Amino acid sequence: MKQPTFLTAFRSPLGTVRIAGDEHGVSAISCQDQDNPDALPEPQALLPAPVWEAATQLQAYFAGQRQSFDFRMNPQGTAFQQRVWQLLLTVPYGQTRSYLSLSRELGDEKAIRAVAAANGKNPLWIVVPCHRIIGSDGKLVGYAGGLWRKKWLLEHEQNQRQMTLF
Repeated sequence: MKQPTFLTAFRSPLGTVRIAGDEHGVSAISCQDQDNPDALPEPQALLPAPVWEAATQLQAYFAGQRQSFDFRMNPQGTAFQQRVWQLLLTVPYGQTRSYLSLSRELGDEKAIRAVAAANGKNPLWIVVPCHRIIGSDGKLVGYAGGLWRKKWLLEHEQNQRQMTLF
């Protein structure tokens, strides 16, 4: 029997963040420009712990008070996508990598398009930091949430990282 998926949402500087998951972990995090009146957020008391923890941790991220996430995650994807997403988790806060460097870390530089495709299918926006992946020439390329969001996230992380030095 399939577990029900629970949903919550909150406003962020980038739009409405929506989080879906169950007791096994968070399965999807996305951002939308507008609210969807047909999908109301569940009250906190009804949410499984991973969903509530994700919302709390993401709000702290946007406030500049958090740089990593430790709630239970349960993204669904192919074995290759899972490998890419695991590799994305190793890219430190405030830093970037190229699609080519990820391909090389996976052991096949020719897999760059497959890596980019897996990156684009990442269901855990921000938490699995696909926004930290840029073109080999340093340009911002390929972000499902829009390049303006990618730019905002990278600047947010860079500014927060610099502020913590003082």
